[in-house]
Amino acid sequence: MVGIGHVLNYLSDEAAVARALAAMAAALRPGGVLAFDLCDLRWGEARRDTPDLARVEGDWAIVTRFSLPRPNRFVREITTFVRNPDGFWRRDDERHENVLVDAAQVEALLGNHGVDVVLGTSFGVEELPTGLVTVVGSARPAARSGRPLALSEASASSTSVAIIRLPGIQGGDCSKR
Repeated sequence: MVGIGHVLNYLSDEAAVARALAAMAAALRPGGVLAFDLCDLRWGEARRDTPDLARVEGDWAIVTRFSLPRPNRFVREITTFVRNPDGFWRRDDERHENVLVDAAQVEALLGNHGVDVVLGTSFGVEELPTGLVTVVGSARPAARSGRPLALSEASASSTSVAIIRLPGIQGGDCSKR
């Protein structure tokens, strides 16, 4: 199971991320592998004072505004202008709200659901931006626990998690998209 582009961060809140992680763990066969990236709390901390961005080219322009309304919520508001063939401009607005999570809690939650996980900073040799974490794991052959845990419960109730080495992956590092 593979997911890139921090797709879990687009869910509505930490509870939704926890439910998705539990569902991912349940979908893995014993020995099955998952690999995905996600923005953890450091993503927001590293971008707290990021200035707005504007870029203008001949037939398009983009303006991006960044905000961190809460430590676990990063927002990008993006406005684009594209010149149509008739010479008029088309404007589009997007709002990207990302819920940020504690990666250690993700590791613990997946561990409690029978998936041994290695957190990293890349899927290979090229480092990802600060706060973008790789999660690579393998489902244990043993039965999984029954009750899904919230992210906040996972680290408090976790038992020791075995660090696994997957073929071709050194020390938890796994290449940028």
